[in-house]
Amino acid sequence: MTKLSRKRNEKLTRRERAAHSMLRAGPWLSVLLLVFPAPAYFLLRYFAADTAAGEWMLLALTSLFVGSLAALVAVITFLILKSLWARRLRERLASDGVTADELDWFHPELTRAERRALKEIESGDVLLAEVYRETLASRLTATRLLTQSRREKARVGRRLAEAHRLNTPERGALEEELRTDGARLARVEAETLQRHSQAQTRLRTIEAAASRAANEHGTRVALDRLELTNAQVPPSLEAARLEREERAGFERELHAETLRELNSKDEI
Repeated sequence: MTKLSRKRNEKLTRRERAAHSMLRAGPWLSVLLLVFPAPAYFLLRYFAADTAAGEWMLLALTSLFVGSLAALVAVITFLILKSLWARRLRERLASDGVTADELDWFHPELTRAERRALKEIESGDVLLAEVYRETLASRLTATRLLTQSRREKARVGRRLAEAHRLNTPERGALEEELRTDGARLARVEAETLQRHSQAQTRLRTIEAAASRAANEHGTRVALDRLELTNAQVPPSLEAARLEREERAGFERELHAETLRELNSKDEI
């Protein structure tokens, strides 16, 4: 188990860790227990049977089909239960704010761009990835608080509308309390929206810094390779140059020999 997974699992109670292990292993156990035992038994009876072997083969195929259907239903059930369990767990963990150590549980709430950026930053710069995880946790906390405050604000609005229809002496006090709650939720929403915008800006800043660092590194490596290539003459070019020089020398010698022969003939 990695250090990150240990930190993540430390947030779980013993009962939650047991449920997590069961839900993670359940689909595989369902396939192993429902698909293979019965067909294997009937196949053994088929190979050992002297007569009516076809019946055992038919039973093996039938049990394989039925077991596969049962395993499919069991796997789907486990996946649904795991999704519901993970959702309840996220609600408990986020009750006091999301932290960087808990971020792995909240991957379904990240956008595709955020998941891709987190993966790229983690593969390049560990320290920058830690800051990015902290900022993602802040963004998730702000998003959840914003959703919660808006939901509560709408609920207070409905209660205030219902209070207007009441005809009791306590209606005035109730409406005043509801207006106070609405004003408080409006302040919370405004502050949370500001924190959310700050987290979004910081995320974009970190992504730009990570991209800039990666591009600078790649550009530097490419420039170093170009410099090394320019400093070294390729062997093929050097061989071609030597061949041209050798051919030129041979042509000069041939030309000189021809001139000497012509001079000798003229003298004769």
